[in-house]
Amino acid sequence: MRLLTPNSVEATMLAADQPHAPAAIRIDLGAIFVSMELSKSTWLLTSLSPGAGERMSKHTVGAGDIAGLFDRFGQLRAKAKRRTGQDFGVIVIQEAGLDGFWIHRVLEREGIESHVVDPASIATSRRRRRAKTDKIDGEALVRALLAYKRGEPRVCAMVRPPSVEEEDRRRVCRERKVLINERTCHVNRIKGLLFTQGITAMNRCAAIGAND
Repeated sequence: MRLLTPNSVEATMLAADQPHAPAAIRIDLGAIFVSMELSKSTWLLTSLSPGAGERMSKHTVGAGDIAGLFDRFGQLRAKAKRRTGQDFGVIVIQEAGLDGFWIHRVLEREGIESHVVDPASIATSRRRRRAKTDKIDGEALVRALLAYKRGEPRVCAMVRPPSVEEEDRRRVCRERKVLINERTCHVNRIKGLLFTQGITAMNRCAAIGAND
């Protein structure tokens, strides 16, 4: 049995902590893969197209500009056809977030395959641990989508977008909870203000109001 010296233990730990280079990209799935990073002002698109090797390209469209988004998809398809002589569909991925699912629904209505991913499910190295609010970069999203489409296990968790009706029902429940919490905060604030004036019971307050 060979014992590890302190130097060899340290070298092993350092090697294990080194960030791994991204694996080579397989682009034989016959589609254009696009990630969308959404913000209030712009949408950043990162795309990987057949015939372009492993090089990803980035483009921007104005936030909410659906026509501009579809124009960009058309340009990507035209470029891929010029390079390969074939037509390719577009597969899109975006993070679940404040924008909800309306973009996903628009894409699906136009016949575009769309996926919404839980950002917390995408693995990151220990050296690149993110804050909960940090966004996944576009290239990482494209790689996750590629691995997901190849059927690799435990790559990421796709969110099942609810129907419009389901979303409306959930919103009613959420809004009710929000209103109840707000009411509790206001009641407690009023109680605190009354306490500073020597009034310690709400029924006393009600009695004063009734006598006024």
